[in-house]
Amino acid sequence: MKKEEAEAVKKIGVEKSLLDEISNLAARRGFFFPSCEVYSDANAGFYDYGPFGVLLKNKIIEQWREQLVKKDGMLEIDGCQIMSKSVFEASGHLTSFSDPLVQCEKCKFISRADKLIEEKAKKSVPEKLEPKEYDNLIEKHKIKCPKCDSKLGKTRRWNMMFGLGIGAEGKEGYLRPETCQSIFVDWPRLAATMRIKLPVGICQIGKAFRNEISPRQSLLRTREFTQAEIEVFFNPKKTQIKEKFKEIENYSLQLLPEKKKEIMAVKAKEAVSKKIISNELLAYYLSLLQRFYENIGFRKENMRFRELGNEERAFYAKEAWDFEVLTSSGWVELVACNNRGDYDLGGHAKKSCKNFEFMDENEKVLPWIFELSMGIDRTLYCLMDKAFKKEKVEKTGEERILMQFPAKIAPIQIAIFPLVNKDRLPEIALSIYNQLEDKFEALYDNAGSIGKMYRRQDEIGTPFCITVDYQSKEDKTVTLRNRDDMSQKRIKISDLDKELGKLLM
Repeated sequence: MKKEEAEAVKKIGVEKSLLDEISNLAARRGFFFPSCEVYSDANAGFYDYGPFGVLLKNKIIEQWREQLVKKDGMLEIDGCQIMSKSVFEASGHLTSFSDPLVQCEKCKFISRADKLIEEKAKKSVPEKLEPKEYDNLIEKHKIKCPKCDSKLGKTRRWNMMFGLGIGAEGKEGYLRPETCQSIFVDWPRLAATMRIKLPVGICQIGKAFRNEISPRQSLLRTREFTQAEIEVFFNPKKTQIKEKFKEIENYSLQLLPEKKKEIMAVKAKEAVSKKIISNELLAYYLSLLQRFYENIGFRKENMRFRELGNEERAFYAKEAWDFEVLTSSGWVELVACNNRGDYDLGGHAKKSCKNFEFMDENEKVLPWIFELSMGIDRTLYCLMDKAFKKEKVEKTGEERILMQFPAKIAPIQIAIFPLVNKDRLPEIALSIYNQLEDKFEALYDNAGSIGKMYRRQDEIGTPFCITVDYQSKEDKTVTLRNRDDMSQKRIKISDLDKELGKLLM
């Protein structure tokens, strides 16, 4: 971790060991856990989601659709996960989609060369260096095998594509390493049938697959993951979008330009006028993205758009910003924002010999593409990292763990309990559950003492708990308990809908 990142992490009061604690809680409470964990030959980098993880993941996706897709009137598709060899020849993935691999000469342990160097040298290392350049850095910093401390072999490039044979004849195909390629190859069909006007956003959400050398850090680097990708098709001569830009021109973006050392809070219109961001169209979509992350609970001061230089940018990018958030593991990239130019449509047009041009008013153009490629699993993990809190309960001296999710994305918003499982209290609690379940994400629980039920809901991240007790039978009130400060108040059962509606907005 860089010095400035370590200081920032210290400032917000989190420690790197939190990753293990979150992973343990995630497995214990049914958020996520290693796939096939009952078998000794289970592969690293694959995770299954439990019930609460699915609820949280779906809430993130719902907000993505609401705040980005619907807000901008985008078109959503659902493409295939297996695609033909030609797609990835045209995209450049079969020749350029690789990471630097280095292997121990003694124990044969395999690592990513750039990550080993970063950990030793405490500075960022580009992924696009030549193998010999990595070897020189390994020698310079006297880096040995992290497992047995022996000498490392020569660095080589490792292509991360998952190949497979299709049909009985074993025709060559690949699992997609990103979801965007089907958007690009579907462009001629969509342009001809959907009455499109430029600029237009086309998006999809789904699984992508990368044969990572060394998956690690829980959901932060896996071999199978969910992407939410937006591809904005636009005429490069028409990047002024006056009506849309007016909505966000005074919105403040958190920017870290390539040659700056500190984050700048810059209004969108200022970022464009000073050419920090190249045009209004890019600034508009970056603003929508940052606002989305604010709305799902990230603090503005703990996020940034970091501009990538030539050595860091993807091979297809003309301009690139990584949207990153500060976590207990340092700054984590959640969204790659790339101006891909006409690289993709041009490549597929050439390979397929089909026409990818578009009639924009009276001009025939090959659209350029601005991409917002979001990692849903990474976003979910970073939300858990942000929400995790451990504190001592003053009355009892015991330690409690809670997940402080914002109410709108909490997996469960309300839990309803009977104080005891007798004297008609469960019947009253169930009737309240039936009253609320259609309006809110609700859960009924009657297993264990009231204290244990509260602790379970704290760890799940449930903002409010309703307890039915003996007083409920007399005056038709219940106890409403707040997760964050454990405060309680009596409220009439008839007022629950209205009160919870205010609290959970």
